[in-house]
Amino acid sequence: MFNGFSHSVMGASHEKRGIVCQDSSAYKVGNGFAVAVVADGHGSKKHFRSNIGSKCATEAAVETVERFFEDPDLFDESIKKNYKRVIRMIEKQVLMLWNEKVLKHLEENPVTIDEKHMFEHKDFIEIPPESYYGTTLVCAVAARDYTFGFQIGDGSLVAVFADGETSQIIDYEESNPANITASMCNAMASTMFDEFFVENKKLLSFFVSTDGLYTSFGSDRDFLDYHTIIAGQLPNIEAFMPSLKNNLVKRSHYGTEDDISLSCIYDAELAVEDNGVIKEKIAANKREAAERKAKLLNKQ
Repeated sequence: MFNGFSHSVMGASHEKRGIVCQDSSAYKVGNGFAVAVVADGHGSKKHFRSNIGSKCATEAAVETVERFFEDPDLFDESIKKNYKRVIRMIEKQVLMLWNEKVLKHLEENPVTIDEKHMFEHKDFIEIPPESYYGTTLVCAVAARDYTFGFQIGDGSLVAVFADGETSQIIDYEESNPANITASMCNAMASTMFDEFFVENKKLLSFFVSTDGLYTSFGSDRDFLDYHTIIAGQLPNIEAFMPSLKNNLVKRSHYGTEDDISLSCIYDAELAVEDNGVIKEKIAANKREAAERKAKLLNKQ
């Protein structure tokens, strides 16, 4: 029933400066569920292992969701009774597993002399070890007749429903509190998540992405239309993937030059059945975009 894909590209600015890609992405289709996840390692100096932190975050999210779905029937029953409590339990488990993973990595790979040389000694000893691995996390899960997800830090969750409606489930600004670093490494991380739960609405596809994708668009409308276009290609996704990967690279080079990650899960049968509806929506979006452009030109 479910299928998916994920891809990460290095930002143009990272290529110029010789910095590794700090994004990670993953997806998994399991028994009664599918999960898509992306993570964006922080770029500041004290998060010098954030590329590893982001990989640990995607792994922790996938492994935790899979564990909760060991008995899909039992999980369906519990989340429908109290979705807030269940999702918060998942968030806490993801955090715990992420901390275990990064601290295990640190134990096996102590901080090197070169890494320490970036700091004054007094500054380095004040950095909590988990901060070396600081990262955001965005996760979406599709199940039998509901979807849910959560995120900490910036990034986007976009749902495309069977009727062609495309929605950014959590507003971009909501997940980025003012003056606070919303991060997996924050001491108050468990209180910094945003989450959602949608029941009894036919989901065609779910996309999660790091902020490098969102910021490469001029408007929210263009950003949402982009996902509708991808949804229209899902029945032929293998043939479409090279074009999509090339587009993500171009968006990094001509946009904010940041790393970009995109992960998707979708209902493979519905993608075929409703392809005509999605193609009609894409055509309508193009007409509306042309009308908006014409209005702007008339104002000038």
